[in-house]
Amino acid sequence: MPTPRARRAKRPDLRRLRDALPPDSGAAVHGYERHLRLERGLSEHTVRAYVADAVSLLGHLHGLSATDTDDQRPEAGASTTLAQLDLATLRGWLATQRASGASRTTLARRSAAVRAFTAWAHRDGRLSTDPGGRLIPARAHRTLPGVLRPEQATSMMAASATGARERDAIALRDHAVLELLYATGVRVSELCGLDLDSVDSRRQVVRVFGKGGKERTVPFGEPARRALQEWFGAGRPELAKPTSPPAVFLGARGGRLDPRTVRRTVHDAVGSVPGASDMGPHGLRHSAATHLLEGGADLRTVQELLGHATLATTQLYTHVTVERLKAIHDRTHPRS
Repeated sequence: MPTPRARRAKRPDLRRLRDALPPDSGAAVHGYERHLRLERGLSEHTVRAYVADAVSLLGHLHGLSATDTDDQRPEAGASTTLAQLDLATLRGWLATQRASGASRTTLARRSAAVRAFTAWAHRDGRLSTDPGGRLIPARAHRTLPGVLRPEQATSMMAASATGARERDAIALRDHAVLELLYATGVRVSELCGLDLDSVDSRRQVVRVFGKGGKERTVPFGEPARRALQEWFGAGRPELAKPTSPPAVFLGARGGRLDPRTVRRTVHDAVGSVPGASDMGPHGLRHSAATHLLEGGADLRTVQELLGHATLATTQLYTHVTVERLKAIHDRTHPRS
């Protein structure tokens, strides 16, 4: 299996490829990026991914490669224009992605990305028709992340609380992070984006801004409230600097906590629980949703708590255990 460094070395240089695009395609990418960021309000991560797929597609259209030398590029793209982007080009680009080893899930995401690009380009008058509208979307291979059992989550929190009793600022922060992630099921980006005025400790709710800038309010329980209180009282003041942002969670140098640090914290905490599947913040989010369902919450409630746009996403994101199905059957079926 290739090492992470080897995989990074194989990634195309999309910045150089973008710079090499002919003027009409380069302007389209710039306009599309503004549309995603300013009009749709997507996260920076999503904008980068969608723009990268558009650049890769247009590079394929113009016969450009990210590995071409600079003196090869002008001639390669000169014979085609953005207006020539058609269904055959889209299919050819996806075929090259598949040949390079992209998974079904990746192909499905990239299919959606280029359909979004061609739809925007058509609305913006850059394409006379929308070829992406006739592209049959690739089917993603959906796999559910690992889930902690309730007793495993309790064990993880107990170990984290033991470390927090040492009153070390980082330990207090990490315990509060784990408690809040599991209590609310928020995304790691939402957690790191929290500001001090986002937390209402008296009402035990937190206000988060999810995908597309959508705001929602999520409750949390007494263990998370205590962990936050200890972090605010004894941990955060130790890390805060005069230049620190008003973030709920701070890094060791006083800046806003980085999602990579949160992922490492969750991996380490889950790794200390015997028999637990390796997971990151997404796994805690899924565990929280699953445990809510097992406790009797309905899908609509879980959908609202997680901030999903559609119930279908929640249905894919969560699963109901056999034990709960059997319990419902026993309670409700006349022949149980």
